[in-house]
Amino acid sequence: MHKPLLVTDFLDRARRHYGDEEAVVATTGERFTYAELGARADRFASMLQDRGVEKGDRVAVLDPNTHYQLEAAYGTMQLGAVHTPLNYRLTSEDYAYILEDAGVDVIYADYEFAEKVEAVRDEVPTETFITNDVDAIGTEAGDAETSASDGSDATDEAWESFDDLLANATAEYDRPTMAEDDIITINYTSGTTGDPKGVCRTHRTETLHAYLISIHQDVTDDDTYLWTLPMFHVNGWGHIYAVTGMGAKHVCTRGVDAEWILETIREEDVSYLCGAPTVLNMLIDHYEDASSPPETSGASDVRIATAGSAPPEATIRTVEDEFGWQLKHVYGATETGPLITTSDARRHFDADSDGRFAIKKRQGLGFLGTEVRVVDEDGNDVPRDKTTIGEVVVRGNQVMEEYWNKPEVTAEAFSDRLDGYFHTGDLATIDEHGMIAIQDRKKDIIISGGENISSIELEDALFDHPAVAAVAVIPSPSEQWGETPKAFVVPASGDVNDPGVSTDELVEFTRENLAGYKAVQRVEFVTQLPTTATGKVQKYELREREWEDEEGMIGQG
Repeated sequence: MHKPLLVTDFLDRARRHYGDEEAVVATTGERFTYAELGARADRFASMLQDRGVEKGDRVAVLDPNTHYQLEAAYGTMQLGAVHTPLNYRLTSEDYAYILEDAGVDVIYADYEFAEKVEAVRDEVPTETFITNDVDAIGTEAGDAETSASDGSDATDEAWESFDDLLANATAEYDRPTMAEDDIITINYTSGTTGDPKGVCRTHRTETLHAYLISIHQDVTDDDTYLWTLPMFHVNGWGHIYAVTGMGAKHVCTRGVDAEWILETIREEDVSYLCGAPTVLNMLIDHYEDASSPPETSGASDVRIATAGSAPPEATIRTVEDEFGWQLKHVYGATETGPLITTSDARRHFDADSDGRFAIKKRQGLGFLGTEVRVVDEDGNDVPRDKTTIGEVVVRGNQVMEEYWNKPEVTAEAFSDRLDGYFHTGDLATIDEHGMIAIQDRKKDIIISGGENISSIELEDALFDHPAVAAVAVIPSPSEQWGETPKAFVVPASGDVNDPGVSTDELVEFTRENLAGYKAVQRVEFVTQLPTTATGKVQKYELREREWEDEEGMIGQG
């Protein structure tokens, strides 16, 4: 039989089977059962419906990982309206662009970020502005009501209280008929190389992706999940659905603090969390700097998923051997669900062998029902030799439907080298088992004197040096070679004037550990690297600065 795949099923199931169980540990100290979480989502839906929000309308959410985001997301989707989560690290101008581009009718913004929206409210089509702390914003609902005595429609200028709106709403609303191919969420890409693009995802793509991560990430009803990964980022990699649907517990956060994370893992008996390699580094730094190593778990075993650039083997070793956690390396993109591969292929490595670290560095095997290929310029599969580089393309039920209002860009993304596959822009090798290993973004590969050099390989080599805390390698202009590798290094000492290592020493270090032509040629010590909200290094900013005096951003090597 055919039953439509709808994202509303996840909260419906949790309420049905786990209504009396704790669902959410809020940042405010409150705790909500699944029955209570569901009731708050119902009231949010009722409030939106009373304001004329209908199926297909866009409702934006700008929030760190609090219970308000979960309630707004499910309340929105229960109406068939389109959940549009926003990156809280963007600028007011970014929000103006996205709210206009998506035609957002309602926005809920956390008090910490609402002022950025307030600054552009006259430029956007949004009519309803909601926050969780009206007093923290310049315009208050009470002020608007008072000024409305002059006959003006000042209520439109108010920020309204999320909690007050829920308190005054009923839990009754009309849930419309929805189809699994309806768009239910738009996730905007970071826009580091241009205007953000709205990635459209349907009930079907979201549901199947949540099923896949429930399987591959071993999500169960007795899990306690710590929200160190931004919920806005592809709906928290689908965990707003998977954790909820399985009846597990959400522990909310307002940011990433290493000491707090480890303390919360112990106190709440956290069993599962996600984090970019930068989060792993923060935890390791705190662990190693402590006067005595802190406990890293409660009663439950801990597993952590990381994505993005491959963490160095030393990082994986510390997480697994010293923290005692199980690390799963996953991979994907906003457009792909995001997750499409996993390094958790235990039949391909000995769990007690150091050889597992080399496997876990790879992005891994395709998820169930997911076809991941590495192809050359002509769309042909590259050899499975762990050497030949091609572009990663993917076909699967979790891949996006389209870019919002961008048919030409959509068509190109699915047809560049191979028709019918989404082109990730990532360059990789593939081994005899079909495990991929990302070598670079297409735009980040360094072509020096006609030789391709992987910036990731260089970064991994430099990270092994004890004086290097973080590093990003980009192509730098060279009259002789067209491009040459340059490393931006955050010294472990924290002092760029006394980094504890010289440029020549780092150049020689890479020469000793890699082929000579791959050695880094230039080094700049910096206090920090530019990153996205999910911890990914924004190399584009570094390239832009490095090439600002050149006619183009590509060398002629």
